[in-house]
This record gives sequence, structure tokens and C-alpha cells, in this order.
Amino acid sequence: MNLKKDEFKKLLESESLRGSGCSLSEASKIQVYKTLCTVLRDLLAEERKNFSDEVTAKEKKQVFYMSMEFLVGTSLHNNLFNMGLEAKAKSILAGVGIDLAELYEMEPDAGLGNGGLGRLASCYMDSMTTLGLPGTGFSIRYEFGIFRQKIVDGWQMEFPDDWLSLGDSWLRPRQDEAFEVKFGGEVKEWFENGNFKSEHINYNSVMAVPYDLFISGYNSKAVNPLVLWSAKSPSSASIDLNYFVRGEHLKALERNTMAEVISKVLYPADDHIEGKRLRLKQQYLLVSASLQSILKNHMKNYGTLRNLPDKVAIHINDTHPALCVPELMRILMDEYSFGWDEAWDITCRTLSYTNHTVMSEALERWPEHLFSELLPRVYKIVVEINRRLTSGLYESYPGDVAKIDYMAAISGGEVKMANLCLAACHKINGVSKLHSEILKDSIFHDYYALTPDRFTNVTNGIAYRRWLCQANPGLTALLKNLIGDGFMKDANKLEELLSFREDATVLASLREVKRANKIRLANYISSANGINVDPDSIFDVQIKRLHEYKRQLLNALQIIHMYRMIKENPELDIPPRTFIFAAKASSGYFMAKQIIRLICAIANTVNADPVAREKIKVVFLEDYKVSLAEIIIPAAEISEQISIAGKEASGTGNMKLMINGAVTLGTLDGANVEIHEQVGDDNMFLFGLKAPEVEQLWRKGYDPLSYVRRDRELSAILEMLTNGSFGSNFDDIVKSLLTNSFGTADAYMTLADFGDYVRAQGLVSETYKDREKFTKMSLTNIAKAGIFSADRAIGEYAKNIWYMK
Repeated sequence: MNLKKDEFKKLLESESLRGSGCSLSEASKIQVYKTLCTVLRDLLAEERKNFSDEVTAKEKKQVFYMSMEFLVGTSLHNNLFNMGLEAKAKSILAGVGIDLAELYEMEPDAGLGNGGLGRLASCYMDSMTTLGLPGTGFSIRYEFGIFRQKIVDGWQMEFPDDWLSLGDSWLRPRQDEAFEVKFGGEVKEWFENGNFKSEHINYNSVMAVPYDLFISGYNSKAVNPLVLWSAKSPSSASIDLNYFVRGEHLKALERNTMAEVISKVLYPADDHIEGKRLRLKQQYLLVSASLQSILKNHMKNYGTLRNLPDKVAIHINDTHPALCVPELMRILMDEYSFGWDEAWDITCRTLSYTNHTVMSEALERWPEHLFSELLPRVYKIVVEINRRLTSGLYESYPGDVAKIDYMAAISGGEVKMANLCLAACHKINGVSKLHSEILKDSIFHDYYALTPDRFTNVTNGIAYRRWLCQANPGLTALLKNLIGDGFMKDANKLEELLSFREDATVLASLREVKRANKIRLANYISSANGINVDPDSIFDVQIKRLHEYKRQLLNALQIIHMYRMIKENPELDIPPRTFIFAAKASSGYFMAKQIIRLICAIANTVNADPVAREKIKVVFLEDYKVSLAEIIIPAAEISEQISIAGKEASGTGNMKLMINGAVTLGTLDGANVEIHEQVGDDNMFLFGLKAPEVEQLWRKGYDPLSYVRRDRELSAILEMLTNGSFGSNFDDIVKSLLTNSFGTADAYMTLADFGDYVRAQGLVSETYKDREKFTKMSLTNIAKAGIFSADRAIGEYAKNIWYMK
């Protein structure tokens, strides 16, 4: 942004006087933070208007990205960096005695996401803006986000994440542009002059109020909005005076409270009917308000909706916004008087869908009775979609009732959200080569067989300017010195680093940068956990959502194995290793919480053992979030990507770690396959069953006990989990591996891959002893990471799915 230092300072002084009633030099640290955020937000708003006016004038096609999550992290550093104002801000604030770094630390992470799905959506918004593509993200303004995690005696405890106390500085409310969203009630239907008519009556009304969070791009004049909806009661229903005058004060506010609860928390527990009801309300609020907004603005610009697919692309990010299909049909028919066939044609050509996982929880299904009760008009439309869908399927698969039932949008008393997307969307994509092949070959095979041209792949990408250039300034400076700054705009230019692979001086410089990052992380661990770790040890990192298929448990079992080897032979010749975990478990996910408890128990035992603690340390860092990842990732040397093959759709943590020089230790799962294609066998540590072998083993009949019987070491490790060796018993974990008490025994083949994982971990230790060799592996990973830029991914979406120039 072409803003001179004195102009920037004048804006800050003016805002400080207006917002805080004092000059910048007299303001408190919090007041200075809010002043800086407000000035940047207003500058972005001005740039947003200029960009929006250009898009409208040139009638450019726009993409609208619908996602329940946008894990944006913190915005201050990102915006100053992208706008080219960081040095000026630092100098101005230093003049009034404020360290900009302290303001960075003060900012809370926006509580708008949980894991990789939300972070990917944010990376894509960053890249759209950098590339100058007009795009709008839509989500919900969660008041408390997912939760703030505390580990108390090994147990995960969940607390509200009150991020809006400071995070609302970035949000611009538009109270007068709210949209009505209707729940419950009944549908009145009739024919008028031969035309079908319907009216939704006796419904409960909720108002969706938009808040804009402006997304900056690197060295770009474009600014795109992330629109966040907040649920409110209509002003006429915010209080019931009849209850109030009778002294029933809580009852008087009940309707207002029931409306506002919709946007309180991300992913409320849905193991009971009220949780399901709330989740469905959240999804419909997001979809209905967003689509109403899109179509209203389109009509304002073009005066017709018949050209909607030519000017608008609406993207469904996983199944949470799948209600886009029937809701777009509802608006087109009920509010703009389109007939079914024309509305269906517009809907299909406008919508596209990304599937992010084959896990059952992501292929959402809603009880039909709940769906029809909560969304009666939308339900009627889904019923008709399903009638027409199954009618066509009977022609394609005559007599195959089971297949048609599997492919239907409604069957078995459930509404199937993924099948709604498959029935309508003109493009469906997976997020890695392996994942997309699995979709075509198995889970969506019958749809693929009918319309193969609709299916494609876009391997995920990361906003590398954030994860490399901002999070790792030491490495960025070294890269600029070696290959210039072209990689800041074109990540493929990182490959020029390969020419320095045999340069001992460059390799030494890489090690120096990595060690500085390890020292920073070690200082954080010391402060947060009270554990002193050796910055010269291997930093072995597994950071991701806690789920059994991601197999943090496999890592834990291997650590126990390593601990046993050291106890048997205290002189064991291995490089010291620091195992670092960070993860949140879903609040209702019992086994995931047990695995956290086990990791913490192992840490307590190992770290207190004078024989072992010089060789290995174990650390679990609580409250994993974007800002913590920005400290961990630059320091990582081993990237644990050890999910069972065929379950991880792609992953993006593997890409962030790779571009920061960590070497992948993993299975051939998700985007690990493409990482392997880039770096080869010699620059990563592979182990484990491949996806076809996993399927074959299940078909033959997987018996986890057979691995325990023939592996005395594995048997001894499991014995330690039940005999109190780690201060407590972990019988539930052992039962989950050996019996069907918690579903299928060892559902993610932890025991089947254990032996090969131990072998690969041994290879890590041996390789690390040769520091030159390991650093060459690290350099190669950095150089080959450019293909995993979100710029590349967004370019593919724009060309092949959204049809944008």
C-alpha cells in the first residue's frame, strides 16, 4: 500500500483521539492495538470498495466460498505484512514506546475454525485476494469458537474462547443489511392458473446480521471479504413484555436467547437431538442468509438471475453447506418465480462441491423427521429432488434397489447431504490424487460411473507467505539472499535452492536458522509447560486434530518402545529426541481424550526418569491454534504424518512443515503421495501399509491380536498400559485395539503398522547422526514444496471448476 510514514502516523493519531480520547503516546497498549487494527481495517475497507467497483464495472465472475470454518488465526501481522506497512508501523510505535511484537502477542486467534478444513479455507481466501480473483467467503461469527483447551492432570478441559474481546476490532458490522431466516412452521401449497404455489407460514424468524472481515492479499490491490453471520431475534421479538410484566424475566428473553445461541459455538455436540437441531440450524442460517445476499446483489447488478452461472460460482466446502442445493432452488422458485426445470438448471451450473474426507462424520446425515420439522419448505424440495433423482437412477440401474437406496438423497429415514451435492453440483473434487481416486473407485463410484466428467482433483495448497515468509523470517531472509525474492510471488522458484544442495556453507546456514527457531520453541515450552528441552535434540512434531485415524496413539506406542530400549540399555547410541504433540479432541470424543491423557502420562514418566530424559523428552502443548503452529512449524525437523493409508484426504500440515524444512515421516496417505513424488524415497521416511493393502487386509479379516502374539515387544508395551507403569491404567485404549468394545478392534490398524513404524523411526535416528545428509534432505523438501502453494490450487479451481478468467 502506497502510504507514507507520516500519513500513516497521522491516521493513527486521529483514530487514537477519536476512539480513545487521547494521543497515541498517552494511550494504553490495548488502546494502541485497537487503534492500529481500526486504521488498517478502514484502509482495507477503502481498497475493498475500489476493487468491488472495478469487479462490478467489468462484470467479472465472482466466487462465493461457503464453509462452516475459516481458521484465519491472527490478522495484525498478516495484514501489515501483505500491505507493506510492517516496518512503518514498527517505527511509528517505537516512537511512542510500544513494541509491535507485543501487540502481535496480545491478539487472540479468531475463533472461527477447528482444524485443517478451516485453515484451508483461509489459505484459499488469502490466495484469491493475492491473485486478484473476486471472491467472498461466507461463515458464521461464532461468539466462542471451538473452545479453549486446558490440560489438567492429563485431562482435556474445555473453556469458552472469548476471542471477540479483542478480535472484534477487525469486524465491520452491517446491522441494516440483515436477512430473515425461517425455521419450523408449515407449508401451504396450492395451484393458481395451472402453476404450483407454496407459502411458508407460522414459522419462527431469526435475523442473520453480516459482519465483514477484510482479507488482504500480498502486494495486491484486491481486498476480499469474509462475511460472518450472527444470529439475532427480530427486534419485535427480542423481548416478550407480557412475560416481563408478570415477573418472568428469563422467559421474556427466551426467544432472543434461542435465536442467538445459533451463532454461539462452533460444532456443538450432536450426540443428542438438541445438538443435532442446533447444528442443522447453524448450517441453514449460513446457507440461507448467504444465498439471499448473493442473489439480491446479483439482481441489483444484472436485473436477472438467468445469467447467474455465468457470473457467479458458489462453492460448497465439504458437506456442511450442502443445503445450498435445496435452498437455492427454494429462492429461485419461491422468491423469483422460476419453474422447477429452469431453477434446477441454474442451480446445477452454479454449484460445485469439494469432499474433504471419507470419514463418516463428514458425510452428514440428518434424521428425516428433524429435517422436515425444522425446514419444512426445504424438506419438500429435497423430497422432489429425491423423487426425480431416484427415477433417473432406476433407468440407469434397473432393479438394483440397494444401489439406488445408497445413492438417494433420502433413504432409511435420513437426509443424506453428500448425495444432495452429488445429485446437483456440476463439479465434484477430492483434495489429493489418492483421495480423488478413492472417491471415484469406491465411495462415489456409482455417481462417477454415470457422469465421470463431473469428477476432478485439486490437491490442497497452503498460504506459504504466511507459513514461510511471516512465520519463519530467518529462513525467508536466507532464501532471499540465495535465490532472490521471486519466490514471494511464485512458489515454484523455491526449486532454485536445489543448486545449493552440495554447498556446505549454505547447509550450515540452514542449520543455524533451524536452531534459532528451535530455541524460540524451547523457550515457549519452558514457559508454557515448565519443561526444559534440548534445542540440539531432534524436534519430532505431530500437530493436528486428535482423531484415532491420525494415529497419535501409534506415535505414543513407539515412544514407549524407545523408552523401554533406553531403560534396558542406558548407553543406547541414538540422537536425543524431543517429541512434541499439540491437538484438540472433540469435546464428546472419549477415546481421543484418553489418548491425550496417555501422552501426558508418558511425558510425566519419561521426563522425570533420570535414565531416559537425556535421550528423549515428551511434550504436549495445550490449546493448539494457528498462532502456536506458527511457533512450532519453523522449529520442526520431523513431520509426523502417520495416518492409516486411505483415510487422510490430503492434509496441509504436512505441506507447512515441508516448506519449513521438516522431513516427512509418514505413510503413503493423502498428499504424502504427492510429497513423495516431489522428493523421492531418499528425502522422506516412508513406512506402513499402502491403501490397497489396507483394503485387502480388511477383506481377508484383520486380526490385531495376531500381531501381539508374534511381537513380544508389542505385547510388553500393551502390558505397560494396563499395569500402572504410567501412573494410571489405560485399559480402554488396549480394549479399543484388541476387542470390539469400542467398535471394530484396532479400526485404524495401529498394531499392523507398528513394526514398520519402529523401523522407520530407527532410520530417522541413524540418518540424523549424519547432519550433512539430513540437512540436504531438509533443503530438498523446502525446494520442492512450491507445488503445494494455495496459489496453484486456486488457479486450478478458477480454471477447471469455477470457470473464471
